[in-house]
Amino acid sequence: MKINSFYPVLMTDRVADTAAFYMNYFGFEPVFEADWYVSLRSAGGSLPFELAILDADHSTVPAAYRGGVKGLLLNLEVDHVDAEYDRLILTHKLPLVQDIRSEEFGQRHFITCDPNGVLIDIITVIPPSGDFREQYAEAVWEGPDHHEEK
Repeated sequence: MKINSFYPVLMTDRVADTAAFYMNYFGFEPVFEADWYVSLRSAGGSLPFELAILDADHSTVPAAYRGGVKGLLLNLEVDHVDAEYDRLILTHKLPLVQDIRSEEFGQRHFITCDPNGVLIDIITVIPPSGDFREQYAEAVWEGPDHHEEK
């Protein structure tokens, strides 16, 4: 199978609020907008990322599967997690689900959530410690897009 695109679709009863949240705080721009579905694309960065918001009760969703999103964690890898923490948590007062911290497995991150309770893990890759280094297929913490821990 050749996959041409892959993106999450968040099912919610708060389509407009959810789309506005991702546009306001994460720089997404609308590609398609209807009252039941909004397709978003990231505005900055080297790769275009997509995210869609769908009314959970819309007829395109099989009746047995209608309902809000749950059990989802979105990882957003950024260059400077501490700056994003300051912007999103300290300045904009988004909910803080997990405070910023460095993990031995190679991440500095914090977790917030969107209006539906979808967790958003904001991450900067850092060098892993000890045995975790051996678990990586390649040194993903090296290179121009990754940074040493502050």
